[in-house]
Amino acid sequence: MLVRLVRMTFRPDALETFLEIFDASSPQILAFPGCHHLELWQDPRYEGIVTTYSHWTDAEALDAYRHSALFRETWTRTRRLFAAPPVARSHQVLRSAEVIAAQVD
Repeated sequence: MLVRLVRMTFRPDALETFLEIFDASSPQILAFPGCHHLELWQDPRYEGIVTTYSHWTDAEALDAYRHSALFRETWTRTRRLFAAPPVARSHQVLRSAEVIAAQVD
């Protein structure tokens, strides 16, 4: 599994617009082949900083999404709202929560 984190900083006047974009596109992103989980987090101190947290089958599934019309449309609308460049990171899961929890039993 691949975990993707994308930290985005929005202009103060643009956060509500982004939330509308996210709410409209998130069901489609979650339904995209290879996407198994999607959340939106907000920094507790700076409300204009949000992070998407998603789980993908593998890098190929994420790349397929990133080359899709859905991504292009969503990203085109979103990037206009940034106050700073986004920061994206991908991580492979080495020990899942389920595996760790099973060791407790």
